Amino acid sequence: MDIQALKDQISTSPAFVLDETELVNTLSTLNGLRTQSGCKLLYSIKSLPFSRVLDIAKPYVDGFAVSSLFEAQLANETLAGQGSIHLTTPGIRADELDELAKLCTHISFNSLTQHQHFAARLNKFASIGLRVNPKLSFLSDERFNPCRQYSKLGVDIDSLWQSSTIDQVQGLHIHTVFSATDYTPLIKTLDKLTSYMSDKLARMNWLNLGGGYLFDQISDHRPFIAAIARLKSKYELEVYIEPGKAIVGHCGYLLATVIDSFVSDGKTIVILDTSVNHHPEVFEYQRQPALHEHQPHGRYPTVLAGCTCLAGDIFGEYRFDKPLQIGDRLVFKHIGAYSLVKANRFNGYNLPDIFRYNANAIKRLKHYTYQDYRQQWLAD
Repeated sequence: MDIQALKDQISTSPAFVLDETELVNTLSTLNGLRTQSGCKLLYSIKSLPFSRVLDIAKPYVDGFAVSSLFEAQLANETLAGQGSIHLTTPGIRADELDELAKLCTHISFNSLTQHQHFAARLNKFASIGLRVNPKLSFLSDERFNPCRQYSKLGVDIDSLWQSSTIDQVQGLHIHTVFSATDYTPLIKTLDKLTSYMSDKLARMNWLNLGGGYLFDQISDHRPFIAAIARLKSKYELEVYIEPGKAIVGHCGYLLATVIDSFVSDGKTIVILDTSVNHHPEVFEYQRQPALHEHQPHGRYPTVLAGCTCLAGDIFGEYRFDKPLQIGDRLVFKHIGAYSLVKANRFNGYNLPDIFRYNANAIKRLKHYTYQDYRQQWLAD
């Protein structure tokens, strides 16, 4: 990504920039891993459901992973029957079931009760599975931990293997990590799953290993490849993975402009024309996003803040070689996942324009107007 080109060629601000070259490179790498291991690749569109991303991903994936009716509808529009759609969610609604049956090729129920209530209506349309909670925690932050105590995500493995329901499904779904950079959690999870379910797995058709692994940050893929090979040879399963952040995390950028600067209690505060409401996980999880212009040993520490009246609308403290001036442009990096999809217009500030970037051109793809904001808040 040529950051200077963004600043020179994009006049509007704030702007979300999709680096299509980076996206294709990531998809190509994952496609290679898919070929080596024999697994099937789904893009989990909850991380960034922008249509341009789906169109680019389509040739590299075997389908999409979805969590709701709207996501399933969007996936179906893109795939047009040329791929599978896997649904896993705690929130299946009875009034949406018939429509989901038309759209989804695989549905993993989150609980035994949902399977009991809904499976009979779906058996003729989709391959039915169950999400399993293997009761193995690998995360210290409970906000991200699918296997936390009193988890709402999946059927307790101790209950499942003793239940007759396990004999009524064609597959299982597991997801135990967030932003994992090695395969240790996967190997431990599969060891426990196979020790409990070995005879059951042999009668199933597929196993979905979920997402949460940052494949591009893992240097040794041999444990993953070997694990897939064992599952396929011993149980003759189709094995799926459904990365989201691993696909789009590094291909998104947020361009912002300095609109004010002042000193508060001895610290320099710089106000940007963007907000943490354009990247809500900054506020939700108190993260500090990577900034292209940050100089770790810079002489000028500066707090970068958003333009809304939320006191916690703060991106964090960064350092610069010289003081920032009104009109300076800054670029947050690696925010492709869970930014736009969670973004909102708090205080009435507009959403960022969306641009595509590749080796040939920078082009605006989306611009929101007052009418979009107004329409959102008009009564029907």
